[in-house]
Amino acid sequence: MCASMTNNPVAHYRIVHQTRYTYQSMVTLSQQYLHMSPRSFCYQDVLSHDVQIGPEPAESSDSADYFGNSTRYITITAPHQELLVHAEFTVAVRARQTVDAISATLPWETVRDELRQFQGGDALEPLHFLYASPHVICSKDLAQYALISFTPGRPHLDAALDLTKRIYDDFEFDGEATDISTPLAQVLTDRRGVCQDFAQLMIGCLRSIGLPARYVSGYILTHPPAGQPRLIGADASHAWASVFCPEFGWVDFDPTNGCLVQHEHITLGWGRDFSDVTPMRGIVLGGGKHGLQVNVTVSVNE
Repeated sequence: MCASMTNNPVAHYRIVHQTRYTYQSMVTLSQQYLHMSPRSFCYQDVLSHDVQIGPEPAESSDSADYFGNSTRYITITAPHQELLVHAEFTVAVRARQTVDAISATLPWETVRDELRQFQGGDALEPLHFLYASPHVICSKDLAQYALISFTPGRPHLDAALDLTKRIYDDFEFDGEATDISTPLAQVLTDRRGVCQDFAQLMIGCLRSIGLPARYVSGYILTHPPAGQPRLIGADASHAWASVFCPEFGWVDFDPTNGCLVQHEHITLGWGRDFSDVTPMRGIVLGGGKHGLQVNVTVSVNE
């Protein structure tokens, strides 16, 4: 459920996402589960999509996970010391809700209380994102941080935007401060992290006060400094939070950039947290130590 502002696309993008593993010794078997295929929904249409894998898998099957994200399962039986996954796709995106449009939503307490009365069908979908998950805790500390924005009677999405901006102001982007295992309690204390941390922090804050929020994996169009060319492969995957609102459906906020998500964000998939939409995970036999190189390019497709 979401409310697009227009049926006409406002931008077209081409994304190239390349992941390369190199191994110290020979890998004899590799089984991998991929979330590297974008999804179509009311704000986005997938126009083309292709994933190339080397070595060529002996087995490959496409499916969808519990949340409707496109997935691919591969098995590689040929001995190899390098694994390359090259995903390339184009999408058309539509305009989303503006700041003015979301400023007069229901009080957040009303939304919280109404969600508790949902009984079945599609109404249950937001409740999948209301509770703790592998990388998102619910805690009094997160609730206290959230309640600075969610004051009594404040419109739901107005408060969510304020929380988004506070995380942007209070936390410092630091690529060396955290890893996938860093708990939210440490992120909240140290006030440092990356987009994955800030998205999960915002989600934890919202769930801790009884509001559903989901994790969105994707990309964002970056702009090089004035007078400098765009560097191919220098972009990165991105992550942000999505908040359920009865009036508009799911509305996305980007705490890393302190903004309401608009048409420069490209969605790959969503889940409860990062663990549900990891781009690539699996097991290998052999290999020893490994190196990882990820290159991403996001460009406007004229």
